[in-house]
Amino acid sequence: MLHVKTKAASGSPGVLAFLLPLTLGAAVTIVAASASLVSERPSSSSIAGLVALLAAATFTETVPLPIRGIPIGRTSLASVFLVGTAAIYGWAAATLMSFLMQLGVETGRRRPPVTVAYNSSVYALAAAAAGGAAAAAEGSALGNVPVATTAAAASFYAVDLVLIALVVARTSREPFLSLLRRTVGATLVPLTIMVSLSVVLVILWDRSPFLVGALFGPLLAFDLYQRSQLRTLEAMRAALTDPVTSLGNRRRFDERLQDELPPDQGEKTVSLCVLDVDNLKDINDRYGHPTGNRALAAVGARLAASGEAFRVGGDEFALLLPGLEPEQARLLVELALVDIALGPDVEESIRVSGGIASYPGDGDTPGRLLERADEALYHCKRHAPGSVCAPAADGTEPSKLSLATGITDDRAARLQAAMSLARAVDARDALAGSHSESVARLAVSVGARLGCDPEQCELIELAGRLHDLGKVAIPDEILEKPGPLDLDERRILERHPAVGCNMLASLGLGPLAAWVLHHHERWDGNGYPNGVAGEAIPLPARILFAVDAFDAMTSEHAYREPLTQEQAVDELERCAGTQFDEKVVAALVTELRDQDA
Repeated sequence: MLHVKTKAASGSPGVLAFLLPLTLGAAVTIVAASASLVSERPSSSSIAGLVALLAAATFTETVPLPIRGIPIGRTSLASVFLVGTAAIYGWAAATLMSFLMQLGVETGRRRPPVTVAYNSSVYALAAAAAGGAAAAAEGSALGNVPVATTAAAASFYAVDLVLIALVVARTSREPFLSLLRRTVGATLVPLTIMVSLSVVLVILWDRSPFLVGALFGPLLAFDLYQRSQLRTLEAMRAALTDPVTSLGNRRRFDERLQDELPPDQGEKTVSLCVLDVDNLKDINDRYGHPTGNRALAAVGARLAASGEAFRVGGDEFALLLPGLEPEQARLLVELALVDIALGPDVEESIRVSGGIASYPGDGDTPGRLLERADEALYHCKRHAPGSVCAPAADGTEPSKLSLATGITDDRAARLQAAMSLARAVDARDALAGSHSESVARLAVSVGARLGCDPEQCELIELAGRLHDLGKVAIPDEILEKPGPLDLDERRILERHPAVGCNMLASLGLGPLAAWVLHHHERWDGNGYPNGVAGEAIPLPARILFAVDAFDAMTSEHAYREPLTQEQAVDELERCAGTQFDEKVVAALVTELRDQDA
């Protein structure tokens, strides 16, 4: 039913670790099936029936069913005939037929030997399991054709799905259970249809094998219908998607803007940023359009990490930010422009200008909101390219928000926006709640115990409230994942100190930015992002690290129960001198015990 994609089964060590024991087990099963089938001495009519079912299975396997969203390969209707064979002729015939069918089809497709061996072995083992389940169901008190066939189909599906998901999870580095859940969700409806067809096949076969020919009409009709639906969906998606960046196009942007600003939307806040790649023409002229397209794709990918992004013209983008206040939107856009300027791997630095407008305040209609954002953008391109501008409060000239010179006139308002974003990060974890505020309160007390003066303690408290600010740019599926992160997910998460540092630096909060940057550095130098060790880590950052760890250990999470305070203290003391600064841990433990006294 499912197959390993060629790319996934490319002979990597992860695949070979599964391939050797799997093929050995399949070989033993195939030899046993052959011996069992020979000992049964099937009649000529049985052989003819098996050949007919093999031909039908091979035909349907060569034209896989097009279903969008299957994470681990393709699916086909061949399992209808393989499960039917298991229910009619038993496990031995089904095992041999499944192996021969998959071996022939995969070889005909010129798949790599590793792929051929793995898929053929999986089908053989899945068919053997289906035959065993059918025999067990027939021998039970509930034994009848629908029950036996359903049990066979469930066993075939389970073995096939688990074995394919194991190898794909290993090669793609995606957690196995997450991949399994997504695949089950994508294939549940086709599975139900296949089980029903398998039951019909067995019932018809019991009356007359020739009646099975009546199944080909519905099967072909279903396959053609799926293909037609998929083509329709792909055409609809293409009509709304920019092919270079895979973002929504201008048509999609106009639709979404109308959706977010209906006439009766009331006081709902919506911020809109329109952006322009200032030097795209220079990049195209110097390095060619392929490089220009890579630059556009890089800009699109970074904007998509900040909100709902669209490419609305040749070098023009739009970023729709429902629910964000203007100052919050400014911070996100500035961060995106910093990353765009420094991050993409292209031959020349990309410079992007932006204009921001918000509703209510800058327009009562979608058209007016877009006009105000465009006005701010054009002002920015004329007077401050590479920065972000917003309409002035009095509706006159837009105001400049330059990343290079920093902000002085509205620093307090923007700091308040940063605080709002930090609270929004906490709100994304409903169980953690006010994590940043808890860290801030405890960190300032620990700082005072370590001799920090009142002014520095005030800054430590502010840094505690903002230490996870960079997580605003981390996808929800990573922050809210109910379990351990894989390697790629952890690398993305470990960007949040640098992201928060960039955001605070744009506010002119240099010392806080440095503390936030280093608040995951370990005493032994094995932390991130820079691997700084010992006294080279700023003391406030060491305080934040220990307090953050304590609060995380004692807070509820979706994937584990919280530790008691005593258990968390034991863990802190165990890791003192390696992960944490010993004097910081001692001060933290003393503070916690004094609070309990």
